[in-house]
Order: sequence, then C-alpha cells, then structure tokens
Amino acid sequence: MRAHHDKDDSSGEAVGESRTADEANTLPGILAIFNNVAPGREAEFEEWFQHEHLAERIAVPGFLIGRRHEATSGQPRYFNFYVTQSAQVLKSAAYLERLDKPTPMTRTVMSEIFKDMIRTVCHRTFRLGATRGTGVVAVRFAERPAETALKAAIETLMRDKAVACGEIWRAADALEFPVSLEERLRGGDRKIEMCLLVETLRVPEAEKIAVALANEFQKTEIGVYQLLCEITAKGIP
Repeated sequence: MRAHHDKDDSSGEAVGESRTADEANTLPGILAIFNNVAPGREAEFEEWFQHEHLAERIAVPGFLIGRRHEATSGQPRYFNFYVTQSAQVLKSAAYLERLDKPTPMTRTVMSEIFKDMIRTVCHRTFRLGATRGTGVVAVRFAERPAETALKAAIETLMRDKAVACGEIWRAADALEFPVSLEERLRGGDRKIEMCLLVETLRVPEAEKIAVALANEFQKTEIGVYQLLCEITAKGIP
C-alpha cells in the first residue's frame, strides 16, 4: 500500500495528503462532467470535443490536465474531468468569460447535443498513487458519505498492483459558482456530493473493482470507463 507522501506530478499535490475545509483553496480543483449525447449527433460531439473544446479549456489559466473517457459499463456514456490548481480557478474571470461567451459550435453542442448532464465543481481532498490508469471506476454519491470510509477503501485497493491511483472528490458549495450561459443552454445540470475515483492499468480490472465497490457503497451510481485521451497545460514536448 502506498501511504507515504510521494509527489503526484500531475498537480504538485502530495500523494495521500488530506486537508480540512478551511484549507480548501489550496486543494486541487476538479471539474467532473458526465453526459450522454443526442442520438445521431456523436460525430459532431467528437469533432467539437477533440478539435475545439479540449484545447480551449486547457488554455484557461489554472487548468492543468483534462482527461476524456467512454463507458464500458454504466451510465452516462461519457465522462471527462479537469484538474485545476484549485476550485477557485473554476470561478475565475477567464473561465467565466469562456462559459458566458461560447463559440458557435459550443452553443450547438450545449443546446442540442449534450444530454443527461452531471456537472460538479469539486475539491480533490485525498489521493493515493503516483500514476494514472486507462481503466476508471467512478462512484457517484448523491449524499455525502464519511470520507474515512472512502479513504479506507482506497488504501485497501492500493494493495492491488493493478490499481494505479485512487482519489476522493468532494463537491464545492454550488452557490459559490454562478449559473453560466452554457448551463442555461443545457437546461440545467445535476450535481453530485462526492465521487470516489479509482484508476487501474486495464479496464477488466476496473470492472472487477466496480462490482466490489457496488457491494460496499450501495445506493450509489457507478460507471466503468476507458481512457480516450489526455491533454495537459504543458502540451506534448
């Protein structure tokens, strides 16, 4: 089990470090997004995401990493998240300007193509593991559980060499973040209270872990996803 404080080179945050709510501004931010796509509009969605949206978002100051995934089991079909320097980045002037001045293609995607949107600004309160994986289990909580139980689950899973990392995402206060034009175009978004994220080296390993976590954390929504791509603020050297 990797419980020592290695550095996570994705954000500079100490691996395994957990902080109180009073220090939330120093925690990495997470923008977690789950969605489906209108039938027959997948090609437009893919063109927009890969060739406009990712580059636009990662160019916002304070955005560090963006990762895209597609479900192998569970719903919604698509899952992407961004790691930011802190949740404060997600209400910065630069980011809010993007949200309130969408490109023509973004307007189309938001109003016609995005379906079943779940979008939540979170604080990443805990992480173990110095690598990332291609298989992902996302356990979504509508009610906030005790973080001690989630930490214990991650610590146990990290004994498995097939597990790359585990993280806890705690929803930020939604009232701190204004409703943007993009969200109004979508007709409003669902929120989550917490997410337990586990990344594995391969997808079949994620599928097995999802079954175990479904038994341990009942009344949750669980999806298993495969990594499609990753983009970083530093780009490809």
